[in-house]
Amino acid sequence: MAQDQVIVPELSPEELRRRYEEERDKRKRPEGIYQYREAKGVYKDFDADPFADPNFTRDPVVEETDVFIVGGGWGGMATAIELTKAGNTSFRIADKAGDFGGTWYWNRYPGCMCDVESYIYLPYLEDTGYVPKHKYSYATEIFAYAQLLGRQFNLYDKALFQTEVEEVRWNDDASRWMIRTSRGDQIAARFLVIAGGVLHKAKLPAIPGIETFNGPQFHTSRWDYSITGGDPDAAMDKLGDKRVAIIGTGATAVQVIPKLAEAAEHVYVFQRTPSTVGVRDQRPTDPDEFAQISAEPGWQRRRAENFTGNITSKDPAEDLVDDAWTQLLKPDTKRAPKDAADAAWLEQVDFEKMAGIRQRIASIVKDQATAEALMPWYKVGCKRPCFHDDYLPAFNRDNVTLVDTLGQGVEAITPTGVVANGVEYPVDMIVYASGFEVTTFYTHRLGFDIQGLDDVWLSESWAEGAHTLHGVWTKGFPNLCMNSSIQSTADINFGYTITQMSEHTAHVLNHCLDNGITRIEPESDAEQAWFSVIAGTLEHYGAYMSTCTPGYYNNEGAPPTIANPAANACYMHSPLDFFEILKAWRADGRLKGLELTAG
Repeated sequence: MAQDQVIVPELSPEELRRRYEEERDKRKRPEGIYQYREAKGVYKDFDADPFADPNFTRDPVVEETDVFIVGGGWGGMATAIELTKAGNTSFRIADKAGDFGGTWYWNRYPGCMCDVESYIYLPYLEDTGYVPKHKYSYATEIFAYAQLLGRQFNLYDKALFQTEVEEVRWNDDASRWMIRTSRGDQIAARFLVIAGGVLHKAKLPAIPGIETFNGPQFHTSRWDYSITGGDPDAAMDKLGDKRVAIIGTGATAVQVIPKLAEAAEHVYVFQRTPSTVGVRDQRPTDPDEFAQISAEPGWQRRRAENFTGNITSKDPAEDLVDDAWTQLLKPDTKRAPKDAADAAWLEQVDFEKMAGIRQRIASIVKDQATAEALMPWYKVGCKRPCFHDDYLPAFNRDNVTLVDTLGQGVEAITPTGVVANGVEYPVDMIVYASGFEVTTFYTHRLGFDIQGLDDVWLSESWAEGAHTLHGVWTKGFPNLCMNSSIQSTADINFGYTITQMSEHTAHVLNHCLDNGITRIEPESDAEQAWFSVIAGTLEHYGAYMSTCTPGYYNNEGAPPTIANPAANACYMHSPLDFFEILKAWRADGRLKGLELTAG
């Protein structure tokens, strides 16, 4: 069908609400987050590290240290960097990966890039003087930049890579965290920092028969170039005669599919929910433009705050980044309306934004049925938007077939193919673009539990919901600091929020180390007060998300699995407001709400 014949239906607000509800309801599954499985047991190969030396060994480390940091991504590195800047260098960093980088160590799939502007995403650009190569950095560059940070701040000598934490116990007599690892390390630490990351634990769809497939299959975060050929920067030269299935159409798949389409004999794209896909407009960094952007000290933080303000209803006078993110998310239609008229206006703006997305699909994808299947029918804020210039054109290729599962997902995997809508599609290879665990229990994502005072485990203490101060400290677990989204904040620009939280944590750690504070623990009243702050931001957001198609933003559309789900939520007003609260708390100087013990 000719391109100009694709039709986008014009619907009234009532019809749109009904269409959104229908699309949401047909995707709901009673098992909720349990529709995914762990990469363990017969699926353990999906979690194997294809990038590290499988023969790596080292002697166990037995030592005492001031700070033990779990995680070598932005959060762990930023905490270590802030400690180093303050002259506190008695710390260790442990990570199961073979190098620094966190999610950028694991994600090396073809086409992988960050969808947030590199000038505000890559941390510490003012410290390193590094100039990103593109407006949106590719994964190889981000990984290399993480290595650069590791070298510049002398973090490699402190790192224990290919090392998993297996046991963490608080010894009250010694006032130390006793840590045991998969490498036989036994480390006693005064302070424990968990920077396990948000996007690090890969998940698989619980599709019957995965283990029976005869061909190669892997998760996108464990891309195996020995099978596909090529590398993150070179074409995959082993797929020319291969039929490839990719399961998923989220942010990762949007980047992978165009590359697979260029390399494979045929690509079958299995879709449950279409993504919102806007313009990416990738381009090399202009040296003169970057020189102007970075001319004044403090430019990166101001630019990051301006970006966040523009997408979270802070309405700054200018838009420094001015990209597809701010164009789509300004105004923030998730915010609480001022009155009925404002609510109607916000809804109409949301409808119009999504209509523009659907119109873009219609203007690019030539086949009517394919274009219609790719159109998202939900609100702007229901799923993380995607931006790409080559994803939609890929569906105009003869060797790409969209298999729309009508919201139901893939039914089964056989030894020779993938079954959807009652039809088996014979394939030679399967790629799972099924994302990461985000809403599972905290210790489940970490891969280990934490034993605090009186031998109480964190999973027990938080069984009915988390209790924290600032999302960092929790009663019953002295000297434990956590960098996660629970009772903390979240933003499109993870690089900004993660490093801001790490600076907050490191501020307290540096205070303790410099002033002989040996023990910190939050007061129960402070935890209760902090929960009130978090809960006060949730009401309208919860109402908005209840109308959304299932996804990790809304617990896959399933009822909460704990008695007090609000306790595990994050601060849902602007992150700029959140960080102002923390900034004022630090400026006060008393570390109010923390019990401090010296000597």
